[in-house]
Amino acid sequence: MSKTLILASNNAKKLKELQALLQPLDIALVTQGSLGIPEAEEPHITFVENALAKARHAAREGRGPAVADDSGLCVAALGGAPGVRSARYAVDAGRIAEGLPREQIDAANNAWLLEVMKGQSDRRAHFISVLVAVRHADDPEPLVAVGHWAGTLLAAPRGEHGFGYDPLLWIDTHGASAAELPPEVKNDISHRAQACVRLRELISQQWGPLQSAEHHWPWQRP
Repeated sequence: MSKTLILASNNAKKLKELQALLQPLDIALVTQGSLGIPEAEEPHITFVENALAKARHAAREGRGPAVADDSGLCVAALGGAPGVRSARYAVDAGRIAEGLPREQIDAANNAWLLEVMKGQSDRRAHFISVLVAVRHADDPEPLVAVGHWAGTLLAAPRGEHGFGYDPLLWIDTHGASAAELPPEVKNDISHRAQACVRLRELISQQWGPLQSAEHHWPWQRP
């Protein structure tokens, strides 16, 4: 029987990606939105603090174990920006209104980053993913897994796969942008893939008793 984790996100593409990456543990992800759980506040300046806040919120509201991903793009020439504000980069700059479809905001984020980077010779950048899993809202031992995926920024978007800034990050080792890589290739090498590998190890090591086929991680709404 599959174990269930509440995913502290309503991003359909992130759900699909994480579900595939966690499949070896026979874990089924359920989005917080499908349980009527509102999104958590993300007031922190670090990925790990925001991921922990989101995981605890989902676990508390959903009354069960939860996992959260806080990820983004860090650009060397911009001192690590857009960083934790990656998903809202163009919104923060007043380039697009909040509340529009994710695809439109992603496109605006990419366009604004290219505008900001005009004339910059240092194009180094990397994706980071921080995954945090908790057994319950007050878990004193959250599992924390981190992955990095380095590349260089392109001058224009390339590729149709992926989401977010994938069309802008050129992966030297594969001679393609992240958005040009087939999903199965990306899921082997991405920042989120690296974090998932580590999270799977941590779950197996530290949540070992919950790995039996007879055990189901239940969540119950009141």
